[in-house]
Amino acid sequence: MQYTKLGNTDIEISKLCVGCMSFGKAGTMHDWTLDAEKSEAVIKHALSLGINFFDTANGYSAGTSEEYLGKAIKNNVPRDQVVIASKVYFNEGRLSRKAILREIEGTLKRLGTDYLDLYIIHRFDYDTPIEETMEALDLLVKAGKVRAIGASAMYGYQFHNMQLIAKEHGWTQFSAMENHYNLLYREDERELIPICNQMGVSLMPYSPLAGGHLARATWQSKSLRGQTDRVAKGKYDRMEQQDILIVNRVKELSEKYNCKMSQIAIAWQWAKGIASPIIGATKASYLNDAVGALEINLTAEDIAFLEELYVPHPIVGAIDKNPDQGVILLDEKK
Repeated sequence: MQYTKLGNTDIEISKLCVGCMSFGKAGTMHDWTLDAEKSEAVIKHALSLGINFFDTANGYSAGTSEEYLGKAIKNNVPRDQVVIASKVYFNEGRLSRKAILREIEGTLKRLGTDYLDLYIIHRFDYDTPIEETMEALDLLVKAGKVRAIGASAMYGYQFHNMQLIAKEHGWTQFSAMENHYNLLYREDERELIPICNQMGVSLMPYSPLAGGHLARATWQSKSLRGQTDRVAKGKYDRMEQQDILIVNRVKELSEKYNCKMSQIAIAWQWAKGIASPIIGATKASYLNDAVGALEINLTAEDIAFLEELYVPHPIVGAIDKNPDQGVILLDEKK
């Protein structure tokens, strides 16, 4: 495994992050999530591979994702040897001071820990002044409940404004950005990613394999997740005609390097300066594949070949308004 620093902090993270949306009681959010025992098996395998970075959220599977992760960590590794990230937003009060101070307590309790390494705001909150949000997050850092803070999918100007407000007041600034980024969705290359690079903020994208589309030669999947993941369908199906051409190029390059398609897609992330792409694994073998991508070094010609056919996409990730209370699956295809 290879490691890097999280933003401008001294927190050392593996260059792969395990996405814990895959863990939790099935039916509370998705139908394909793993139960506690199977979750622990995947987490234990990740640890054996040298992966120390885990990303969950208060809203994943009604809190059971945090519970399963916390128990697996406690059973298998000293707390200070792992980096745990969780998120706040899809809850009552969104990112208000009251909500943040309440939600961190629930997250810590479910994880069975007294601090988080990284606390991420899951989206931009249109109802709460950014000063209120940034001050509340800073309070958690000063109280020792959170080591660093991060943000997730939003518009570049929103992230920039939040960073400036924190800087002006001497509050903690964001060290990480968890955004939507892969070979089939590159809209953040226009604004958000350059801003993060300018500010020394680590990029830890979700959906680096585009819901599995970059891991197989066919658009459709026969797996349980492929058949039931309405969010992935909502994110990607409308651009299938254009994006299958890019999938074909990933396939072609995987044959050149004699490797898995997923390994090409992940190697591309690192070539683009990504710190730690988030791998949502429902099988231990997927983590083996991801780690194997560390051995692949794409050339400039490879990268140009993969990127050449990209066309502008509708925005998926950043939102224009807060969703109705209780809505978590933003991009769900009805």
